[in-house]
Amino acid sequence: MRQLWGRKSENIAAYLFLLPFLIIYSMFMLYPIIRGFVTSLNKVSISMDYTFVGLANYADMFRDRYFWEALWNTFYFVLISTPSLIVVGLGLALIVNAKLKGTTLLRSVFFLPFVLSISVISSIWVFILQPYTGLLNTFLHKLGVVQELFWLDEPQLAWISVLIATVWWTVGFNMVLFLAGLQEIPEDIYEAARIDGAGAWRQFTAITLPSIKSVMLLTVVLQTISSFKLFGQTYLMTKGGPGTSTRTLVQYIYEKGFIERDMGIASAMSYVLFVVTIVFAIIQFKLLSNKD
Repeated sequence: MRQLWGRKSENIAAYLFLLPFLIIYSMFMLYPIIRGFVTSLNKVSISMDYTFVGLANYADMFRDRYFWEALWNTFYFVLISTPSLIVVGLGLALIVNAKLKGTTLLRSVFFLPFVLSISVISSIWVFILQPYTGLLNTFLHKLGVVQELFWLDEPQLAWISVLIATVWWTVGFNMVLFLAGLQEIPEDIYEAARIDGAGAWRQFTAITLPSIKSVMLLTVVLQTISSFKLFGQTYLMTKGGPGTSTRTLVQYIYEKGFIERDMGIASAMSYVLFVVTIVFAIIQFKLLSNKD
């Protein structure tokens, strides 16, 4: 009886310690999620009067061609950014893990852009990518490229510009994750492989990649979720243009909700994006996780 009472006391104490977090979490996470879903089922006027319309907002959303364009633009960025950030992040992690002189400085240099805000990053890259006087075009002219490149005014070049800015800004975080995984691999395994005659590429494919599989899964999932939420780079660098060629779903949600004041459809789009992101994350876990 005394042991049972002791366990109950421990449980009560644990819940009391968790209570402040649960209250804050419910206020700022659970309540907005529920309220957003309720909003998606209503027409919301400028005076914030709610009129229940059921699934009408979702029907209007699926009939909106700009919604499908924004969703495709988001998918396109996920497809080009996730592999780029994974490959570059792993490459940088291998460089700073090589135990060469100056790797500590390189580690700081590679990670430094990640601590900057998106407005700063966008301003830097808009300055670099300006036509005629931009740093990149000036450098290309020095190399003999005569044609003037309008990086932010042509659809494909605009996507390349956003991708470059995103990689430069966020790859440091992926590098740190991969570096943590690389440093967990025992050096004895590499020594045994070298004794058996395995070259650098064989060691990488047979030892390094299998050993960081869990880190790879985590990084891919986190990067995919982050890419689905793309907003700041396109909004600040291209304004979603030229035209609407780089307008992502998050930017369209922002325009619908805060410019057109249609909070019902904006909330419906938000939930579609949420479901799509969750589905992609589950698929990646199924494909990349260990099946043992």
